[in-house]
Amino acid sequence: MVKNSFISVTFQEKKKENSGSVEFQVLSFTNKIQRLTSHLELHRKDYLSQRGLRKVLEKRQRLLSYLSKKNRVRYKELISQLNIRESKNR
Repeated sequence: MVKNSFISVTFQEKKKENSGSVEFQVLSFTNKIQRLTSHLELHRKDYLSQRGLRKVLEKRQRLLSYLSKKNRVRYKELISQLNIRESKNR
């Protein structure tokens, strides 16, 4: 699966299956966002999936704002690794 290979490449220095870390949660939300986005390209009127996508985006944004307040270096590294744009309100 794509998620497992990306996790092993990106976060090798971390403990195995550290699913509680902020980085891991942001990574899993990013994978979910990519899947929902590709689904919505085919099914434009799937409003429940649109709602789910908005909820996941908000959760990821909250985690990223927490990480930016807690440790700015880890935040910058994570954003660069996942190719996420930095929010304007930072």
